[in-house]
Parts: sequence; C-alpha cells; structure tokens
Amino acid sequence: MAENYFDDWIAQHYEVLWPHLFDPEVVEPAVSFLADLAGDGRALELGIGTGRLALPLSRRGIRVDGIELSAAMVQQLRAQPGSSDIDVTIGDFSITKVSGAFALAYLVRNTIMNLATQDAQVECFLNVARHLEPGGFFVIEVIVPPWQRLAPGETVIPFDVSPAHLGFDEIDVVTQNSWSHHYWFIDGETKTFSAPFRNVWPSELDLMARLAGMALRNRWSDWNREPFTSKSRGHISVWQKPE
Repeated sequence: MAENYFDDWIAQHYEVLWPHLFDPEVVEPAVSFLADLAGDGRALELGIGTGRLALPLSRRGIRVDGIELSAAMVQQLRAQPGSSDIDVTIGDFSITKVSGAFALAYLVRNTIMNLATQDAQVECFLNVARHLEPGGFFVIEVIVPPWQRLAPGETVIPFDVSPAHLGFDEIDVVTQNSWSHHYWFIDGETKTFSAPFRNVWPSELDLMARLAGMALRNRWSDWNREPFTSKSRGHISVWQKPE
C-alpha cells in the first residue's frame, strides 16, 4: 500500500499551494482532451484528489469515478457542488478495484510518480487494463525526467524559486527515485512538505503498457496537442486497449 503524504493541511490548502493548476487555461484544455476520449463512456480518475478535473468533466455529462488514497483530499472534493455525481473509492490506485468498465482512465499531474517503485507502476498499468473496456484509453500526464539539467555529480534541481515558494528535487539517477521538497512562506510562517517519487521515462511507460496489453496511440507535449520533441519537459501519453 502506498503511503499517504497528502494530509489535512495539504488538502485544505491545495488550491492555495498550487494555484496555477486551477487556472482555466490549464483546466479547460485538459478537460476537453479527456472528454473527447471518453465520448459517451465512463471515465476513471486515478488519484482524483479534490476533483480539479473530475468535477468539470462530470459537468459535461460524463460519468466520472475516482480512486484516491487520501481521505482528506476526498473530503475537500465532497465540499464542492456536483461532487455527489462522482463515486470515489478510498485506496491505492495501483491495486484498488472499482465496479464496471470504463472508456477512459487517466492519471494526471505526475501522479504516476507517486508510486515510488517500478513494480507499483507496472501494477498500475495492469490495474487500468482490467478496468478498461475493449478499445478504452489510458492517459498519463507526467514530466520527462529532468536529468539533462544535472551537472556531473550533482543531485539537486530547483524547480521553483519565488517569494512564496521554494521547491527542489533531490534525485538519485541510479535508482530513478527522488524526493521533492517544498517550502511555502504563508502569513509569516514557513510550511514544509516532502514526498518520494519515482521518475519514469516515456519508453519505460510504453513497455509497462505493453505488459498490460495496451499500445501507444499518441504522445503530445501538452493538452493542446503540441508535438512531443526532445525539448519537451513533459508529455501527455495515450495508450489504448485492443478492441
């Protein structure tokens, strides 16, 4: 079972800590992308969190179910209008099962990296394949491991340095594991948050999909379907289960 790092304080302040994720220019392209793939079918969000994408997707008339490890995050979801239309199961999304078959499963905002071992990431793909109907899609949004930015012998990469927030990754390129460290400066106080992650290459994800009986259909650099290139810092990948 994965360890839950998203406690009450993180859940209550989630939108304050990561406000850019809730910008309509970020949310709307993602929701449109996912809605196109879901069509008239059901969607399953792994790591549904506070419903940042699930709620607007549900408002488009798509039935959305979710799996979430943090009960505190689900509590924030339940406080929002329209949340009663979404069924959420508390559990580790790499192994937790829900009833029914889905046209779409999706895992966004680097959440595949919350599974801190290769075995857990492989299990996630296998679990998704069990939930998808024939022809169904699996979508992941995740960064490309940023190791090209590391000088020889260095292990730390800053990813945000601003008056309100300092964030850096502590990386082991041998194991592909890292710790992300956050320091927020809020109302005169310093709040800290650290959690482990496992970096994963696009080609490795493709192999995990093959092990689960799925094949890559598309890979883009963002939700607006910009081409994925050697300069892309992240990707949106779509795998499909055979019909």
